[in-house]
Amino acid sequence: MSKTTDSQQTGRRAEALAEQYLARHGLRTLARNFHARGGEIDLVMQDHDTLVFVEVRYRSSPTHGDGVASVDARKRERIIHAAQSYLQRSRGPEPPCRFDVIGISPGRDPRKARVQWVQDAFGA
Repeated sequence: MSKTTDSQQTGRRAEALAEQYLARHGLRTLARNFHARGGEIDLVMQDHDTLVFVEVRYRSSPTHGDGVASVDARKRERIIHAAQSYLQRSRGPEPPCRFDVIGISPGRDPRKARVQWVQDAFGA
């Protein structure tokens, strides 16, 4: 049995925080950590009639840039590939889809994280 690293635990906490944040904004969780060959989607959520693929990025320090900016072209390709796999496994007509990114960083108050939500992050 493999042990969970501190980095993995931090990532899971960030994903849970992002999921709670999005749920407070009306999104409903359909899947967590969807794995496909060559890619993964942190959260798959429903926003009214739109299927939302969510990438969660945590940054403990701003020295390496914010989490949202860390989603480069290669990472986008992997997320899109995983989303295509998710859609192929679904039944019925393909719903409207979008890709959102949630960037999380520590806030000034250690008990509160700063959350940045970019909707349709790949649409630009």
